[in-house]
Amino acid sequence: MNWILFEIKNIPLILCGLFYSVLCIFSIVTGLIYMSGKKELNPLELPDRFVHKLEDEHKKGRFTITMGFVTFVVGLVQGLTAFSLFHGHSPVYYWIALGFTVFSILSVSVKLKGKINAFPLMKSVFYVMILVILLLKSSRALFF
Repeated sequence: MNWILFEIKNIPLILCGLFYSVLCIFSIVTGLIYMSGKKELNPLELPDRFVHKLEDEHKKGRFTITMGFVTFVVGLVQGLTAFSLFHGHSPVYYWIALGFTVFSILSVSVKLKGKINAFPLMKSVFYVMILVILLLKSSRALFF
């Protein structure tokens, strides 16, 4: 395999991969906690259309487990994205990282609709930075 970890010129991509690695671990652990029922969902982290599901205790429990599963799967995809960034040098890995970054920006923007929350705002700033790095990296590869 052709890893980018040992090339100084790839520090921006390495930092992007580290960001996705941290999110991967955070999402997998959070997903497992939600699936086990040890923690309730935070309404600030949900789009308004889902908040009504937190009023009924039975629906709330089922919805928490479902969201835990979704969070766990997102963590796995974040891990795949980190792997793609660390591996690099392949169009397939580039498109995986680019696609999930665009998906993440859209996902966070839907969550933030009408709400102010520091963690999603911080994630959206980082996702946009990663998108810019990926686009700059691809344009340099095309033109140089």
